[in-house]
Amino acid sequence: MAQNKSSALESTLTRNWLRRGPLACALWPLSLLFRLLSGLRVALFRVGLLKSSRLPVPVVVVGNIYIGGTGKTPLTIWLVQALLRAGMRPGVISRGFGSSGDGARAVSDASTPAEVGDEPLLIRQRTGVPVMVGRDRAATGRALLAAHPEVDILLTDDGLQHYQLQRDVEIILFDGRGAGNGWLLPAGPLREPVSRRRDFTVINTPQLTAAMAAGVGAALDGGRADP
Repeated sequence: MAQNKSSALESTLTRNWLRRGPLACALWPLSLLFRLLSGLRVALFRVGLLKSSRLPVPVVVVGNIYIGGTGKTPLTIWLVQALLRAGMRPGVISRGFGSSGDGARAVSDASTPAEVGDEPLLIRQRTGVPVMVGRDRAATGRALLAAHPEVDILLTDDGLQHYQLQRDVEIILFDGRGAGNGWLLPAGPLREPVSRRRDFTVINTPQLTAAMAAGVGAALDGGRADP
């Protein structure tokens, strides 16, 4: 019964996040509070009052600001394969949602989704590169580099808001839903505003329009959306 109620609530919110209807408007004051608190957290990291770590290799974050899936894992796999073709030696770190334990854990071909999560296991199976999961991505990155000193670039599957780990490149993904109604949680589907800085914007949709690109804070240039 509790599971059914949770699913119904999630479905209701998901539908209302696509428009600025009565429910979204009622929740809008809470989204302002969410924006204030998340902005304060970013500012504290920026001025150094909250600590972050830099790893000795470049870090590329593949993430989203739209809650839920937008295609991060397939893009991470594609990027890893492209880096391999370019002669680089990438590794991947992830939170590993659904995985057991909080410490850094290596993903192997013999791992199970219950141990490491579905997405990290898929990345490992599709690419064969070193993959580790853990709640603390900086510690997980250090553990991966210690176990695989040949790795010269790290990709993190998700973790855009995990500011404890400094990054060199940020890639933000959207899908055909764009930015939904454009509001932050809980009135909308966004963890951060579409004005958030990023290095690249990827819109995972079969038909990309200039309006869709503009709606997620990007400009359309020759069929490609850039920041």
